[in-house]
Amino acid sequence: MGDGKNNDANILTHIIKRNIEKIKVWLQEDRGFRDSLDLLNELGIKSEMPFFLGRGKKQHSVEESNTTRLVTKLRWIVESINGRIKFFRYLDKVLPTNQVPHIRDHVQIACSLINCYFKPMNIGDPEADELLGAKMLYLSKQINELKNKVENDGLDKRSYKWYKIDSTDFDIEFPRLNEEELRNLTLGTYQLKMAKSYTEEHFDSEGKYEVLVSTKDQFLLSAKIQSRHISSKCYQLWISFNECVVLGWYCKCKIGSRVVGMCSHIASVIWYLGFGRYTDKQFRINNWGQYLLDAKNIPEPEEIDASDDEATVTEE
Repeated sequence: MGDGKNNDANILTHIIKRNIEKIKVWLQEDRGFRDSLDLLNELGIKSEMPFFLGRGKKQHSVEESNTTRLVTKLRWIVESINGRIKFFRYLDKVLPTNQVPHIRDHVQIACSLINCYFKPMNIGDPEADELLGAKMLYLSKQINELKNKVENDGLDKRSYKWYKIDSTDFDIEFPRLNEEELRNLTLGTYQLKMAKSYTEEHFDSEGKYEVLVSTKDQFLLSAKIQSRHISSKCYQLWISFNECVVLGWYCKCKIGSRVVGMCSHIASVIWYLGFGRYTDKQFRINNWGQYLLDAKNIPEPEEIDASDDEATVTEE
């Protein structure tokens, strides 16, 4: 079936029909493909897929966001391995059909080199991974109480007085967190990496943390975070906490209602207030302009005929 003429769904269907008994022994749940869902349901295999935002909707429901996070948590290792394979330039592009008979050999060679010289993708503790999985499954069945509070009490409709916060004079008694506690909240490292990037983008040249904040309740913080993709858009979010722990969160972004982890907007605020402002790192705006050349001083390039370039031919 792996002859370049069958898609993933056909291959999965073929595997299950050909060796169904052995498959059912070890396959309890499958993150299958859309065209194979009917067959999987007939076999009693529960399948899950990431949800796509419906027309006219601005945000996924809590259940949809939680389910999608479970799928992506399992799927990331597959995408990471695919990324390693695409490290080889030959496999990082669309290949002409005359290369199909040779692709299997090239992939096997690439994977052998990866297995020999690359670090293992998963070097974690299986017991800790199992506990994390159980925690995520438990959280996926929970509701977002803060979201309900925001909507029922009209917190998103009240007029707030917004002001910029700064690590030296910000007086909210937000709990101080260590890196392990942050990972327990985000259920991974991706949001923490993004949080640092968001934080640096919200600092001005004077070191002011340019996130707009309002606090009408002592232990309920509301903030606005700039979108990374749309310059004119800000997302409003809420975080509930006490002196020791973060209790809940909700953001107006597409996936901001989930309780299995959190979006990067919420993670940014929690990371900075609970950890980042206590570090010695100096946050500043990077001046990428220093790496640009003045266009008026760049000589005109020579005209080059690229019609014989093998890469161009292959692309076409």
